[in-house]
Order: sequence, then C-alpha cells, then structure tokens
Amino acid sequence: MSKSNGFFVTGTDTEVGKTLVSGALILKLREQGMNAIGFKPVVAGTYQNAQGLTLNEDIETLRLASNLDSLELSLCPYVLDQPAAPHLVAKHQGSTLEMDIMVEAFQKIQKVADCVVAEGAGGFLIPLNANEDLSAFAKAIDLPVILVVGMKLGCINHALLTYEALKARHLNIAGWVANALSTEMSLLQENAQAIEARIEAPFLGLIPALPKELQKPINSPYSIEALTFAAKHIQLP
Repeated sequence: MSKSNGFFVTGTDTEVGKTLVSGALILKLREQGMNAIGFKPVVAGTYQNAQGLTLNEDIETLRLASNLDSLELSLCPYVLDQPAAPHLVAKHQGSTLEMDIMVEAFQKIQKVADCVVAEGAGGFLIPLNANEDLSAFAKAIDLPVILVVGMKLGCINHALLTYEALKARHLNIAGWVANALSTEMSLLQENAQAIEARIEAPFLGLIPALPKELQKPINSPYSIEALTFAAKHIQLP
C-alpha cells in the first residue's frame, strides 16, 4: 500500500512514543497536502480539562495534529477511564472490546480522510478480548506498519521480538523509528545501529529527547511544537 492510505503505528511497549511519532507523521503528510487524520482503536486513561470535558491525551494529540476540534469526529470507539490493560478494564466494567466496532470506526475515518495514521495501544500483542489481540486489528485494516522503538535498556531485544511478530503475521513493515524518550540512554547511537543491522526495514530516523520546554505535562496532549520537533527528525517511508 502507498502512504496515501496511511500507516499503522505500533511500538515495542507502552510509553515508547507511539503518539509522538503518529502526530509527527500526520504533520508530515498534511505538509504534502494530504488530509491525514489520526485514529486509535482503544485508549485507557482519561482526564478532565478546564471546561470539564473528559478527554484522553493520545486522542487529543491526534486531534491537534489532524487539525480537528475537540468534538469533531470520533477518533476512537473505546475510551476507557482507567489507565490499565484495555481488555482488563473492559472486563471490569462488564463489557467486551469488539473487533468489528474498531474496524467500522476506522473505516468511517477512512471515508473522510486521504490517509489515516492508526496508532496502536500498548505493545503489538496486547490483548483486546479473550480471543484477539492488537495484531488482529493490524491485519484487519492492512496498512503498512511503522514500528516505534523506545530507546532504553532492553530495546534491542524488544525491537527484534516485535519485528519477528510482525513478520510472522505477514504484515508490510514500512519502517521503524528510534525514539530517545525523556532521558537519553547510554550508547544511544550504537543501540540504534545494532537494531538497524538486524531489521530488514527502512530506518526512518532517531528522535532525540524532547527539550524540557517541549516535554508533555501530565494529563495534556503533546504540543504542536513538540510534534513539529519530532517531525523534523523522521522521514516518511
């Protein structure tokens, strides 16, 4: 598939920068004149803004990048309040996350966008219900995959394991991004080079640790300035 259809963004773990990269990709696509819009199949964790609206920081980041107002379009069919594994939160609430609902919500965004950047939740194999995990959603929407590697101790193993899982499911891997997180790891460049030598997919760039003034406060989205900073350090496949 071409980039005009969009991408599925997955990561080596939770909190590795999937939302930062997704927002940056949306900005880069929109710079090319495409109506790129973000999407997530499920989020867990909400906050209330000054107006009393219940929001999720990942969704609001995608809205900001997509140039959408807070109440414009539904970018996620399942918004769960508790920040924990989504299938467990849903079970605790007496509900089930349904793949059909996720795919249908994604397709609604597809109809109004030139391309969709669909961001996963947590790592690639996080369960969605008793029988399906996030990889099943990736297969269902069939977009080229971009892997975000959080550059911290253990990242080489996590990157290679996720890469093997992607290959085993015969997904089109468009490339991978190294994200330095808030504290730069020792031997950062050497770790990135080790991963690059072992992954047969394009290396799309290394995002340095965000400057302190661009780091995301708790219970708020990334700023457009932070997304722009990240976008300058990666390239589209």
